[in-house]
Amino acid sequence: MSNLPPNLNFAKAEEEICKRWTAESTFKTQDKLSLERGDEEYTFYDGPPFATGLPHFGHILAGTIKDVVTRYAVMSGKHVERRAGWDCHGLPVEYEIDQKLNITHRDQVLEMGIDKYNATCRSIVTRYTKEWESTITRLGRWIDFENDYKTLDPSFMESVWWVFQQLFDKNLVYQGYKVMPFSTACGTPLSNFEAGLNYKDVRDPTCVVQFPLLEDESVSFVIWTTTPWTLPSNISLCVHDSLEYVKILDKKSGNSYILAKSRLCQIYPIMNSKKKWKPKMAADLYDIQETMLGKALVGKKYKPIFDFFVDAPGSKEYFRVLSDNYVTDDAGTGIVHQAPAFGEDDYRVCIAHGVIVKGDELPCPVDSNGLFTEEIHPVKGLHVKKADDILIQLIKDNNRLVQKDNIDHSYPFCWRSDTPLIYKAVPSWFIKVEEIRDKIVANNHKTYWVPNNVKEGRFHNWLVDARDWAVSRNRFWGTPIPIWATEDMSEVVCIGSVDQLYELSGVRVTDLHRETVDQITIPSKKNPGQVLKRIDEVFDCWFESGSMPYAQKHYPFENKEKFEKGFPADFIAEGLDQTRGWFYTLMVLSTALFDKPAFKNLIVNGLVLAGDGKKMSKRLKNYPDPNLVIDKYGADALRMYLINSPVVRAESLKFQESGVLGVVKEVFLPWYNAFRFFVQNIERWESKGNKFVPSLEKVKATTNSTDVWISAATQGLIKFVHEEMTAYRLYTVMPALVTYVTQLTNWYVRLNRDRLKGMGGEGSSDADTETGLHVLYDVLLDVTIIMAPFTPFITEYFYQHLRKMQPSYKDSVENGEGCSNPVMPGKSDSVHFLMLPQYDQSRLNKDAVEAMIALQTVVELGRTIREKRNISLKTPIKNVVVILRNPSTSVVGSITGPLKKYILSELNAWDFTVVKKEDEHEWVKLSLAPDFSVLGRKLGKNMKAAKNLITNLSHNEAIACIEKGQLVGEGFTIDTETEIISKLSFAKTEDHWESNSTQVGDYVVAVDCTQDEAILSAGKSRELINHINQLRKGAGLDLKDVVEAFFSEEEGVTSTETAVAGNAGQFRAKFQGSVPVPKRYAPEWSVVLKSEIVEVGGFRVDVSICRPCLAAKDGIDEPVKTYLSTVIPASVTTESVLNCCIDDVKYSLKEGKDFWLNTVAKLEATKTLDWL
Repeated sequence: MSNLPPNLNFAKAEEEICKRWTAESTFKTQDKLSLERGDEEYTFYDGPPFATGLPHFGHILAGTIKDVVTRYAVMSGKHVERRAGWDCHGLPVEYEIDQKLNITHRDQVLEMGIDKYNATCRSIVTRYTKEWESTITRLGRWIDFENDYKTLDPSFMESVWWVFQQLFDKNLVYQGYKVMPFSTACGTPLSNFEAGLNYKDVRDPTCVVQFPLLEDESVSFVIWTTTPWTLPSNISLCVHDSLEYVKILDKKSGNSYILAKSRLCQIYPIMNSKKKWKPKMAADLYDIQETMLGKALVGKKYKPIFDFFVDAPGSKEYFRVLSDNYVTDDAGTGIVHQAPAFGEDDYRVCIAHGVIVKGDELPCPVDSNGLFTEEIHPVKGLHVKKADDILIQLIKDNNRLVQKDNIDHSYPFCWRSDTPLIYKAVPSWFIKVEEIRDKIVANNHKTYWVPNNVKEGRFHNWLVDARDWAVSRNRFWGTPIPIWATEDMSEVVCIGSVDQLYELSGVRVTDLHRETVDQITIPSKKNPGQVLKRIDEVFDCWFESGSMPYAQKHYPFENKEKFEKGFPADFIAEGLDQTRGWFYTLMVLSTALFDKPAFKNLIVNGLVLAGDGKKMSKRLKNYPDPNLVIDKYGADALRMYLINSPVVRAESLKFQESGVLGVVKEVFLPWYNAFRFFVQNIERWESKGNKFVPSLEKVKATTNSTDVWISAATQGLIKFVHEEMTAYRLYTVMPALVTYVTQLTNWYVRLNRDRLKGMGGEGSSDADTETGLHVLYDVLLDVTIIMAPFTPFITEYFYQHLRKMQPSYKDSVENGEGCSNPVMPGKSDSVHFLMLPQYDQSRLNKDAVEAMIALQTVVELGRTIREKRNISLKTPIKNVVVILRNPSTSVVGSITGPLKKYILSELNAWDFTVVKKEDEHEWVKLSLAPDFSVLGRKLGKNMKAAKNLITNLSHNEAIACIEKGQLVGEGFTIDTETEIISKLSFAKTEDHWESNSTQVGDYVVAVDCTQDEAILSAGKSRELINHINQLRKGAGLDLKDVVEAFFSEEEGVTSTETAVAGNAGQFRAKFQGSVPVPKRYAPEWSVVLKSEIVEVGGFRVDVSICRPCLAAKDGIDEPVKTYLSTVIPASVTTESVLNCCIDDVKYSLKEGKDFWLNTVAKLEATKTLDWL
């Protein structure tokens, strides 16, 4: 154990632990032990990521949250199956292949063959799985990569078929059109969730165009659009029934226009300028000829801009005015042009008014690559975004253009190809979400989310407005939709299993991708001789991930009982962006299948942003490589940094590498130093012939106040961790753990440093030292185990040392029982095999905790006073006086009793006093002030009088007022508990007093800053002690190593000697009875171990530490001196006799007469220095 390095390289230590875990199959063993015990199942779903890219901080964050919760569950007596999963299908894969093969149109895929295309897709889906495994394993996340699942597995795909068949059989599936975000670069629709991933600020052309009324072509409706390319597909206009519209005569053109009265500013932009526009200017621009409500315009027919669809099927219902409440007057003209193929509202409104029929063909002259078809011959083959200018020119040539401009706005881009999206009607297969929407909302209420506001707000709002879900995609690499049908759809069969497909087709398949199943036909039962063929589409990959709970277990074909017993899942976790993704699809499918939520508990994490607040970007290189961060600081530091941040409350985190370093400096280094300090002192204790065997009985029996406190704090931490982890509140657990480590290292260990070293001074004993070591061991072991789920590496490191002190350790070493049940500290080979400790109610001690808070408050206020007066901590202060506001008897008893010595030591004070209540008025004044936030509303005009009354109370009057609970004024009564702010302030004015108080004024600390000769002398002694300790440290000495210290001052200066003379007892207590003495008394044979010229009390002093040696009587023969210089002091005892023969002369040398064990003993015996 003594090999513990002074500065542990946490990252390197973690790498060694990783190797050990791998070599010893520690994760598998933990799982085996849990299964052997028959632990209750705890179901966890891990949402499958794509393995076509490398893991980033978002994955690491979510993975850390999942690992913490599942580790906690296992160490709480649950069995958790933790399988890795991979999302293998869909657009992310296809897009990469399209780029690789330079594919720009789906016809190219058909030409090369779906089998070849899919084979190429298959070749890259697991490209980075090894890198994922390496990073995730190095992060300390335990998840089973050997028994993983992939969405391309035939078993997974078969369960997806089963899910869809269940919905089909429940009449929750239909075919129709839906206007969806559409990537023209990828040739596929996207979900609304995907469409929201990549908005950019762009400039687009806009125009205002006119549509003449058929009944009077001199009058035109005017509309404004930001998508001129949709105008060839216009088949109706829409107004708002209740908006006020006007017919105006435009003075400049002589044309008559109809538009919303409140939107005249669209065609007369000067009206938007408050500075330039004057109402009287209207007469020069237009005349209002008629005013009407929108409903008066409904049904009116108009002349289309283009005649591309005037003779289309169903066109007799086209080119008329409709109405809907989605029309507003916050932009445009208050009249919206309708192109149902390219607008979701357009499609809905046209369906509602019978302009088009749901499911029928509709004007959609744009192909899957965003190119105009031959129906719009002037721009045939042009991409819609490139056709805008040509179309605007055609409109202008037809005298229909009223205005042309540009707009800067935020526009959705394809998250994969980084090209602008369009909205486009596509034939699709839908799930009837709207039909089961109320059930989905009800099931959401049964779930528990952290934070809850995401569930009740963002997710709930998404659910109540949920639309039917288009689950089909016109792509190739995905799970084929298992519908076989005749060409006219008169006969449709939905397949739910491989066996059913075999029964109906006679073909047995082992793979379910398109290249396999597209060739299979099913004989028609209705029309013998005809066959049913599979439809063209594949599933949206979100349907697959939503089916993951069932498909990963190949339900219902296998694991039926196991799945049903563990459903819904106990826990899932992903990022905030999944509220419209995985969380949603899970909830829809579980409701449709079982009318249950898919999960019980959910943690939503926020986004990890770059340090500048922008999205992390590989292109911009605005964030560090996660692997480099782990290699530099360690995985535990990264884990703790992430889960001790706002990101676990679904807020954003601006990632700062300095924050990870901060965890190392502020948590791990102090924690490690406390652990190393403990180990060193155990070795020191055992070097005296003792044997340390941990004893909980001795811990519980301690009466030391700091022992009782740290034990109570530890039990309180354990209780808190269990309460908060049961509620999945990681964001409250981590700050508590950080605070505890600070309390342990900065307070308990520091306050007991000398005691634990066996140097407790007067009144201390070996038994007291041993008790302190037992307490420190107990809390170190407890906190090591309770923190294991959070920081798995450093806790394993500590445990491997701590376990060796347990009696059961030999069971592992001698009998090989370290990987067996029952698990216990010592015997068990890993901290992660253990059960988390449960808190001991009998060791919770509120009084001890409150007393320690008081001690810390006093010490911190006292230190601030020292800094304010520029008094070094080495210089003692005479007196510390504390005034407490309504303290408990136990707190006062503790800080004036057993804790007093710690306060005196920490503040280097000679005396400490708590002022009695009856004497408070001599030291402080109780000041009262009104709480304006409460009284202002209550008192109104009486507020000024109340303020004067409150602030002018004397100390005694204020106390009486507080004790009474109310203050009565003229016409008002004030509640002193809830409506008044009280604060103690120091009242003495003498210069030698300096004070400080807490913000709320419940503690006032005053320090007597008098600096007399005794104070200064003691300060110099403390400086010298510090220098000697630094020399010991520089010489590599241990605490048990005894040395002699000597000093020499400049000629004529005796400042240091005077200080040592006045504080000799302080040196004896610190240095095992030794006192530094002037160097002139050092034996000539003293061996200097380390020396340095330092400053003590403003003077230069040469200080040396020397190896202990015997001191000879003055005037003794030189041969005897030479002999004595060779004798090791440790071999001689008091009053012993040394017999020797030198040059045939025999000598009998007696200790205490002829020589002494050390120089100080000689000087004391000979009374050479009267202060010794």
